[in-house]
Amino acid sequence: QVQLVESGGGSVQAGGSLRLSCTASGYTYSNYCMGWFRQAPGKEREGVATISPGGGGIYIANSVLGRFTISRDNAKSTLYLQMSSLKPEDTAMYYCAKAVSSWCRLAREVFDFWGQGAQVTVSS
Repeated sequence: QVQLVESGGGSVQAGGSLRLSCTASGYTYSNYCMGWFRQAPGKEREGVATISPGGGGIYIANSVLGRFTISRDNAKSTLYLQMSSLKPEDTAMYYCAKAVSSWCRLAREVFDFWGQGAQVTVSS
């Protein structure tokens, strides 16, 4: 069965950096678009970034553009989210997700499996 496990979350001060990882299993990882979403308390789940199966096509949400980037290592079945210049408003639970196909679109409905989430807390 499909499993996605996030790691690398934690607490950092504003301006700091953090790298999240997501290890995937139970499917052919290199065939699917992958994405990152986040959800803060009381807010809707928000798309952060997507990456195409081969890693050559990425999309970064405007809210984090220039500060975050997404990457993948297909040999290790691992997805990454590199976060820098972190702000308190980045505080959220971050979720790794698998899309239903190779196509990427930053919308919840195109993702069918989700990780358990990794908490990121940014203090001012």
